[in-house]
Amino acid sequence: MELSKLSPAEGSKHSQNFRRGRGHGSGNGKTAGKGHKGQKARSGAPRIGFEGGQMPLFRRIPKRGFTDPNSKVITGINVSVLEDRYNAGDEVTLENLLEKRIIRKVNDGVKILGNGELTKKLTVKVNAFSESAKEKIEAVGGTCEVI
Repeated sequence: MELSKLSPAEGSKHSQNFRRGRGHGSGNGKTAGKGHKGQKARSGAPRIGFEGGQMPLFRRIPKRGFTDPNSKVITGINVSVLEDRYNAGDEVTLENLLEKRIIRKVNDGVKILGNGELTKKLTVKVNAFSESAKEKIEAVGGTCEVI
C-alpha cells in the first residue's frame, strides 16, 4: 500500500450529478435519500440556521465591532526588504514587487516603511512612503516617487 494509490472504498462515493428519485433499482429511489416524512423530507424545508422558531444561534451570540466600508488595505514593506532583494540602481515598482513575490497582491496600495538600513541607490515608485523611509532612500542617492 502506497500513499499515492489510496482511494475511497468501492461504492462509498457518488458523483455530484447523482440522479435521485429514479426508482428502487437506482439505489436512491422512493424517498430519494430524505427518509420518511418530517419537515426535512418536504419541499420548502427551512433555511440553513433555522431552529424551529427558537432564537437562532447567530442571533443569540453577541456582536462586537464593525468593518469600516471605507477602510483601505495598505501593504507595508520595510527598507530592509528592499536592501535584501534589489541591486544598486534597480527600479522598484508594484509589478517588480509582485514578480519577486515580496507582495502577494496590490490591495489598495503599497507603503515603504523605514525599518532597517539601506546602502543601495534605488528608484522607488509606490503609493506612499513613511518619513524615515524617504530619508533613508534619499540619503543614499535614491529617489522616491509617489504614484
